[in-house]
Order: sequence, then structure tokens, then C-alpha cells
Amino acid sequence: MNQKFLNMIGLAFRAGKCTLGEEAIVRDIQRKRACLVLIANDTGINTKKKLVDKCSFYKVPYREVVDRDTLSSAIGKSGRVALAITDRGFATKITSMLDESIRG
Repeated sequence: MNQKFLNMIGLAFRAGKCTLGEEAIVRDIQRKRACLVLIANDTGINTKKKLVDKCSFYKVPYREVVDRDTLSSAIGKSGRVALAITDRGFATKITSMLDESIRG
């Protein structure tokens, strides 16, 4: 299941439906463009707190997912610790895949 959700993230990135970079993600959260924020489970404490606090305040769903290397390789970029999905369809599908893997 893990690989399917990573493939979906890669597809969303190639479709141009992702935001990368902490400041750009925060901006998209504030502008209500972010539909889902994915945070690597090995993200630094300050970065994680900032993103989680923004998501909570603006009521944007977020998930803590795989480590930064796995997340980065899913989109073909290095050193990425978070990304925002800006398309509702991709966000819904990725969320359901993540929830299914938790239940599964």
C-alpha cells in the first residue's frame, strides 16, 4: 500500500498539483489553496510545529507520512520534508489510501 500512495504523490507532483518549500506551503495554507499537507516523519521539530500549527488554525488536513528520503524520491526531488497537495481529488485519494493502510 505504501508504494501506491507514493506513486499517487508522484502523479500529483507531475500534474503540477503540489507545493514545495516551507514558506510556499504556509502561504498556500493561509490562502486556503492547500487541500492536504504531507509531513515527513523525520522533519525537524520547529518545521513540524510550524506546519501543524498552521494546518490546525486554518483547518487544513495534514498527515505525517514516510521519512524525508522516501517522500523526496516519490517526487524526484531531494531533501523535501513536506509538501502540500493543492488539488481536492488528489488530496481525497491520498487521504483514503493513507487511512486504508492504517486500518489494513
